[in-house]
Amino acid sequence: MQTARAQVWHIIDNKPKLFVIISIAVIAILALPVILPHITHPSMIYHILLHMISLIVAVFLSSVSILAYSRNRNTRMLLMTVGFVLLIVIEILYLFHATANLEELIVPIVDVELSHIILLIMLTLFGIGVLKVNK
Repeated sequence: MQTARAQVWHIIDNKPKLFVIISIAVIAILALPVILPHITHPSMIYHILLHMISLIVAVFLSSVSILAYSRNRNTRMLLMTVGFVLLIVIEILYLFHATANLEELIVPIVDVELSHIILLIMLTLFGIGVLKVNK
């Protein structure tokens, strides 16, 4: 009989199972406040579903990269992990903006949307992670 810890690691190591669990969790958490109020608006529901799917993929990629970083502990993997976590932040901002639960957050000094600044930071981290040379 497997211990609870062994069962958890078995699920974490199995990427399809991890994806299904993350999908169910994200949908369960966000269905009531995000999807249900807009279920009767056909034009909005597709836009919302697009961002929900993007958020699920972002959470999955972040989870996988966190697991990879916990095994490798190198700088490249850390940069990629932080980039994927920032992708979650961006998708949450876009999702709540699409549902009109959150207005565009503008950084007043530069008059730019916060999501664009986070996107630039995310892409920079990905670029540094890809171009970084391990010694």
